[in-house]
Amino acid sequence: MRNRNVEREESQQRKRRRKFEKQRKEQRKLERRSSQLERDRRRLERQEDRLERRRHARRGRPNAATGRGRRQAGRTPEQRAYLEARQRANLKMGFATHFITYASVLALILVASRSLRATLIVAMAWGIGIAVHYFAAIIAPDLRKRWVEREVGRGVEQGVTQTRKVAETRRNESMEKLSASIAHEIRNPITAAKSLVQQMGEDPVAPENIEYAEVALGELDRVERSISHLLKYARDEEMHSEDFLLSDVIDSALETFRDSIVSRGIRIEREADSAGAMRGDIEKIRRVVINLVANAVDALEQSNTHDPRIELVTGENLAGTNVWLRVADNGPGMEPAMLDEIFSPFYTTKEAGTGLGLAISKKIVEAHDGTMEAQSDLGRGTEFVLTFPKDRGMSRRTV
Repeated sequence: MRNRNVEREESQQRKRRRKFEKQRKEQRKLERRSSQLERDRRRLERQEDRLERRRHARRGRPNAATGRGRRQAGRTPEQRAYLEARQRANLKMGFATHFITYASVLALILVASRSLRATLIVAMAWGIGIAVHYFAAIIAPDLRKRWVEREVGRGVEQGVTQTRKVAETRRNESMEKLSASIAHEIRNPITAAKSLVQQMGEDPVAPENIEYAEVALGELDRVERSISHLLKYARDEEMHSEDFLLSDVIDSALETFRDSIVSRGIRIEREADSAGAMRGDIEKIRRVVINLVANAVDALEQSNTHDPRIELVTGENLAGTNVWLRVADNGPGMEPAMLDEIFSPFYTTKEAGTGLGLAISKKIVEAHDGTMEAQSDLGRGTEFVLTFPKDRGMSRRTV
């Protein structure tokens, strides 16, 4: 009887545990979907802001925000030219009608009063209105157009100059930072190798020279690897676009790490709201996924995380225009300061890392008109979200 009670209690515990795990999984799924919806909403807001700025920049007119400006922005250049010509013709017709009326009235006064003095007084008084009307109808439109074009040209030139200065300043700062990083990455291994070779020269028959030589070769290999990654980052590579599924890319990338994943006891969780059909360079996207999975494996190994786990989730946005891939781990996570630097060239926390993996990955993603975002909580893990348009409408491009 007692054994039956124990078995019944254990069975109930297993049922409760399975129910709890199921609820927890559903909760995580809802959280992921809500976070994706929030990301889609923010992305749409940014796209609307960019479209609004582009619309205002194309108009380049003070009345661009008015109803008239919006109507003109939707017309073709021929339609706008026709409307401007029609408005000028109406102004000239109005002045011609006014002048004919003016001349007719003066002739009638001269015939009726037979007084030249009275006719001249009326002509001078009314002539002021005729002169103002002539200026407003004939001279003012051309004068206004020339002044507006001059001021717009001056403002655009100043804006372009300021934008160019800001861009040049940022580019110079980036080049200085990149040059300092390159010098640091190359100089340190060469200095270490030089020191080891000098020690070997002091005592050529010393038994530890073999160890020194191996360390020196390792340092030179590190220099070669850094230069190779730098060339990949700096060089524009041609892209060959084709239709493929993100799920196939994930399968291929995971196959590369199958042995290391099994040996480290890492659990892989796959979830697919869609297969992730898109167009792009499949080999370069595979390189990005391999880099993200490799970073996750290294982070889990270095932190000795209990129950290490890597999640790979694919899906589409609500409109069905974009596909996304989420790669997350439950490793040590990163501090905010570190998260801000992870896409910078040569920034790395690994002893043997070059610091160019994520920089190259982001460059590849952006060459596919996509985005790459990172989120991390210290002690809870890191996730990367890649978003791509489903159809980029192109066959060849450089990255």
